[in-house]
Amino acid sequence: MIRLKITEEEIKELEYQRYHHPHPRVQKKMEVVFLKAKGLSNEQITHCMGICANTMRSYLREYEQGGIEALKQVKFYQPQSQLQEYQGTIEQYFKEHPPTTIAQAAHVIEQLTGIKRSEKQVRIFLNKMGMKRLKTSSLPAKCDVEAQETFKKTL
Repeated sequence: MIRLKITEEEIKELEYQRYHHPHPRVQKKMEVVFLKAKGLSNEQITHCMGICANTMRSYLREYEQGGIEALKQVKFYQPQSQLQEYQGTIEQYFKEHPPTTIAQAAHVIEQLTGIKRSEKQVRIFLNKMGMKRLKTSSLPAKCDVEAQETFKKTL
């Protein structure tokens, strides 16, 4: 059973933070602990806040272990791509040798890093790097090949 010892100063801080903290998840955590400090039962808190009992207990344990500062922390799981560590190499290579298709980019990335990714994942990764595909159009029959190459490299 979780036993909370909440002082009057902490109750005032919880009351303020439950409306004024910039992140809504933190506001909800503050509200749960505030309601618990006011003596509401666990069932009443879960019903009022629209959360399950496990979530409420995790908020209370968080407060029990680290106080109000622990409640202010926002921790979301954000997985990182394995390609992230090769981003500089990939970016430098593509600036010198821009790929014409996503399939080509995926093949080159596999050769450079040894990591195979689908075309969709490669497209997402390249977009996160700030690279975007160039719109193509038909070329006239008589075209300047050198001008095309300089155009590819400048964009």
